[in-house]
Amino acid sequence: MAKDSETIWLDALDSRKRGDIDSAIELAKDVVHVNEEHADAWMGIATWSLPPPSRGKQIQPTLKQSAKAMAALRKVVQYDSKNIEAWKIGGWILVDNLGMLEDALQWWEEYRYEFPKDVTPVIEQISILVRFGLYEECGEKISELFSGNLDTLSSQQAVRIDGVKRMVERAANMEKEEIFKPQDSTHPRWEVIEKMKKVKPLSSTFWLIAFIAPVVFIFGSISMTFLGGSIPGFILVFLMILGAFGFLTRASMGLLQRRNRHALDVDRAIDYETSSGKICIPESIRGSIVYNSMIKNRSPAIKERLDLLIKADEKISSKFILKIPTWDLEEE
Repeated sequence: MAKDSETIWLDALDSRKRGDIDSAIELAKDVVHVNEEHADAWMGIATWSLPPPSRGKQIQPTLKQSAKAMAALRKVVQYDSKNIEAWKIGGWILVDNLGMLEDALQWWEEYRYEFPKDVTPVIEQISILVRFGLYEECGEKISELFSGNLDTLSSQQAVRIDGVKRMVERAANMEKEEIFKPQDSTHPRWEVIEKMKKVKPLSSTFWLIAFIAPVVFIFGSISMTFLGGSIPGFILVFLMILGAFGFLTRASMGLLQRRNRHALDVDRAIDYETSSGKICIPESIRGSIVYNSMIKNRSPAIKERLDLLIKADEKISSKFILKIPTWDLEEE
């Protein structure tokens, strides 16, 4: 006698509980074969296709695992559009593991139609748009956050959007005279990158240790000489040092970005390649010190996907424009 979908689903959960992931996935596939609209089974396929956390840390999936999980997640939100976890995992996979940022913009836009007051998709879209140098669009999205049409930002979200706003401001200031467009093979920034392709970007940690810390140390030493003779003076100096460290760190991040602009440009070019599915980075730069420095920070799935794109050797059109979904306020 053939089992119904719920019975098979219970068998799948039992296999998952025993640690037999392969069996659990196959049984979940049997469930959706019997009942296409079984959202829980699709969610099981999606999450079980990803590598389990190790010591509490999420392991980055391969390209195959990412693609399988994403295909299943699309089914989840099709049949259970209120599954917030599915939306968030999908956004993570599209951005961090597939590099499909244009698709991610649309993914978060579809989330907005299910949760029109939620600020999460707007914040995620801003984080994507800034990577492409679309600062005007970023400004419009930031304005939406404070328009009164969305939920109030939580303290954690407020901290994040404050960081995103500063990042947008620094990036826009760095590129106020010339926004790099990697799809244009004649763009003058390619010449700059070519000249600096052997120069590694400085890490923020190195910047703090090599440049900020010595200045703060000197400032603290001088302050201690004049004010550190008493306990109140010592406390005052301590607070002054903390304030100076925070101020100098924020104020100097723009300098660090300008120093690393050639590397940030390469990072943007990689985003254009993974989003468009076509290549734009010249052979003389691909494999260079700066390229390798940026690619090492990408997930294994993105590296696999880039290898496939490079082998296909299909050039991006100079007219390529990122498709940005438009939110219709009347839908809210």
